[in-house]
Amino acid sequence: MNKTIGILAHVDAGKTTFSEQLLYHSNSIKKRGRVDHRDAFLDSHNIEKSRGITVFADQATFTCNESTYYLVDTPGHVDFSAEMERAIQVMDYAVVIISAVEGIEGHTETVWQLLKKHNVPTFFFINKMDREGADSDSVIAEIRSSLTEDVFDLSLFTSTGEMKEDLIEFIAERDEALLERYMTIGYDRELWLHKLKKLIQENAVFPASKGSALKDIGIVEFLGKLDQLTEVTYTETGDFAGRVYKIRYDDKGNRVTFMKTLRGTLSVRDMLTYKGGEDRITEKVTQLRVYNGSNFKLVDQVKAGELFAVVGLSKAAAGDGAGELKEKALYEMIPALRSKVVLDSSVSVKEALHCFTLLDAEDPSLQVEWDEHFQEIYIHVMGVIQLEIVTQLITDRFKFTVSFEEPAILYKETITTVVNGYGHFEPLKHYAEVHLKIEPDERNSGIHFENCCHADDLTVGHQNLIRHHLFERDHHGILTGSALTDVKITLLSGRAHHMHTSGGDFREAAYRALRQGLEKTENILLEPFYDFKIKVEQDLVGRIISDVQQAHGSFDPPEVVGEKVVVTGSVPVATFMNYSASFVSFTHGKGALNLRYGGYGHCHNEDEVIRQIDYDKEADPEYTSSSVFCANGKGYTVSWDEADKKMHAL
Repeated sequence: MNKTIGILAHVDAGKTTFSEQLLYHSNSIKKRGRVDHRDAFLDSHNIEKSRGITVFADQATFTCNESTYYLVDTPGHVDFSAEMERAIQVMDYAVVIISAVEGIEGHTETVWQLLKKHNVPTFFFINKMDREGADSDSVIAEIRSSLTEDVFDLSLFTSTGEMKEDLIEFIAERDEALLERYMTIGYDRELWLHKLKKLIQENAVFPASKGSALKDIGIVEFLGKLDQLTEVTYTETGDFAGRVYKIRYDDKGNRVTFMKTLRGTLSVRDMLTYKGGEDRITEKVTQLRVYNGSNFKLVDQVKAGELFAVVGLSKAAAGDGAGELKEKALYEMIPALRSKVVLDSSVSVKEALHCFTLLDAEDPSLQVEWDEHFQEIYIHVMGVIQLEIVTQLITDRFKFTVSFEEPAILYKETITTVVNGYGHFEPLKHYAEVHLKIEPDERNSGIHFENCCHADDLTVGHQNLIRHHLFERDHHGILTGSALTDVKITLLSGRAHHMHTSGGDFREAAYRALRQGLEKTENILLEPFYDFKIKVEQDLVGRIISDVQQAHGSFDPPEVVGEKVVVTGSVPVATFMNYSASFVSFTHGKGALNLRYGGYGHCHNEDEVIRQIDYDKEADPEYTSSSVFCANGKGYTVSWDEADKKMHAL
């Protein structure tokens, strides 16, 4: 049986040390490393060793009884949440590490929400029980109040598979038929064990254990119980289906695509079709690798449930479905900051762009942008620590120095009313016309497309080409030049010429139609928001509410939890991104602040931001709202407000 187990935690909870112990006790490694000694098996990158934190989601393999385990150690720092989320999607089970001293910290709740979203069954391990101030009972109570009431103490399940009375009743209470049997006939070990496995797998109950990863307390017992209580049901029959979850480049420059087999088998020299977006690509598998830390072995075939890596795929991206799995994974952790790359004059900007493109394949959340007009590179990031890591990566890997401007908020734009936009492109010997309906969509929904164009107006090929151009890049809004979002675009009609329509004619017409529509409707600016959860002493609630109001945020009625008060709400990233330092200061480190990306909302200081950015919509080199028509063998430009009257298909 192949099982993928993910290890997740808030930074410094002991996640990597816990992973080292699992690998040691399963004889996967001969020596236990430590993060502070810079010799952890899974923190193999120089950056991880020097900083003492996990930056990349790395995997290892070990065996226990009849099962092969693929262990994925994930980053615990909030700046690398996108890397963590990509790994979550291939996990069969997760182990969340919580410090017995610090308890549930800010990032723990983010981890929990992502695991719930992706339906990953979860175990808790309360770590650092050897430390002064450790209190596992308090942590269990905190899990019940903050995460889930359905947690149970794993010590009630013995290493021989027997259950203590409290656990027997805990399980029976969650199944009416089982409860009736318990009341009339009594406890049946096999029946209860089967039900417990099922409840865990269905995210109905969550086991919690305790110990010390550093002192090797409770690890062996936890592993034994984990093995008994987890099961998977992958099948090797049927066509191959898999999910890409990360891309890396090895020391020889090979593009390595990491995947999980969800069904069937895959062999070397097989032709593999992949892509979660518009196009499906088929390429030959030239190598199959199974990684254990930074080392790997070559195999001829992989089977259902296995984590592996493929060499031979040139364009696969994290989240892509492969084989029979066609849909692309959707990710929640999206950067809210954008920063300009600053290069030394001795560095070729095109060579730097190539290097950043490689990093973008490995971490698609960077969303590397190239501004052709100004010859500038921009990247998207979660925070300043990520910028520091990227700086070091560039130096270590590509051997040149780079710096970044102060990160700026990543704004977006949308519309509030329905409008039709028309675009015509007809310089000499070119021809295309596109009609689009553009309407506001749900907040944080992105861009949706619908096709109402009749084949008598445009061929299916031309219709698909327009769709392709509308999704091939972000489109600039007219307020600040920020990306357009939260709109539904419907292709209404269009025109082509049997001789003169070619190449990028429909790109030009579609872009102009979209832009012309924006000129005719009301546009608004959007900014990213945090969903926050703050837990403080009661005497600090007034300060918290005042700070949130001053930051242009909103909040729900405060809730008393034990001796503390919890305040939840939403607040702009721009006004709260540096709040943590102040929060730690006035709470003397005793409060809990959890900030989680909460999507986009109407910008609180729209006019001010528009003035600051000072975007000139008439001077955007990539977009124009005007159309081009032809008369007397010569093309001429018609402004957006006059173009409707000249459209050929109206």
